[in-house]
Amino acid sequence: MGGKSASKIKVETRVDKRIESEESGDEEGKKQAVRLVTDLSQQSLRDEQNGENSAGEAETPVDMETISLDPDAEDVDLNHFRIGKIEGFEVLKKVKTLCLRQNLIKCIENLEQLQTLRELDLYDNQIRKIENLESLVELEILDISFNVLRHIEGLDQLTQLKKLFLVNNKISKIENLSNLQMLQMLELGSNRIRAIENIDTLANLDSLFLGKNKITKLQNLDALTNLTVLSIQNKLTMLDIASNRIKKIENISHLTELQEFWMNDNLVESWSDLDELKGAKNLETVYLERNPLQKDPQYRRKIMLALPTVRQIDATFVRF
Repeated sequence: MGGKSASKIKVETRVDKRIESEESGDEEGKKQAVRLVTDLSQQSLRDEQNGENSAGEAETPVDMETISLDPDAEDVDLNHFRIGKIEGFEVLKKVKTLCLRQNLIKCIENLEQLQTLRELDLYDNQIRKIENLESLVELEILDISFNVLRHIEGLDQLTQLKKLFLVNNKISKIENLSNLQMLQMLELGSNRIRAIENIDTLANLDSLFLGKNKITKLQNLDALTNLTVLSIQNKLTMLDIASNRIKKIENISHLTELQEFWMNDNLVESWSDLDELKGAKNLETVYLERNPLQKDPQYRRKIMLALPTVRQIDATFVRF
């Protein structure tokens, strides 16, 4: 990865948005998510078995005609109202924030006239497809976490989007994000993603969350010159953060499955930083050339002493 302007990338593991949003500075109401569900593994299992939110199936949807909407309201919060269908919202002529989290919604529809909308929250519903959002061209924040999405789609016209939350769905591929060049935060934790791909155009992205997926290789991040926070999962086997301006190896001690560590062409100067890698018992390849560390006459010997499992240092195999 060449030419990064950030001084360092913070590599962490965060499982889902309930934790990620709070720690990553998402102040607009996302902190409240932590109170909703405490046992994620059980919910995920129910979702797998039933194909829907089990709790939602047991509830009867409310009739929207029984809900009074203020036409002048800018912030509308209908959290846990048992709404089954999005309808009747065209009266909201000034709305900027619409929260429909924890309802029984299965389809995104009837929002065409809400062109003043800046934030749409559909967290914890039963939505299967991202659709009918084309007219919401001023939207800056979109949350469709904890639904049953299988694909990232229907976002091409949302060119002003800055934060996108798709945590805990059934998404298997990162795709169809190329038009979202204003995007700053992308949260895709707890999905089925196997590869980091198709994010080259997201030059303004500063926070990327991919915890609890099926990713084993860190790649295709070269174009993300503003990336400062990267959340990944414990099964990572290859970490490549070469050619940055990183001064310190930190926040990676939890990556115990690492086999390859590429950090050449950076600014690392302290040997104690290698302690971060001591938990990786299968670490075989380490690239640290063209760091200040390499000026040490005992460069290779010190790496071997600190990381005895290593079999290759830079481009040269270790001799015994």
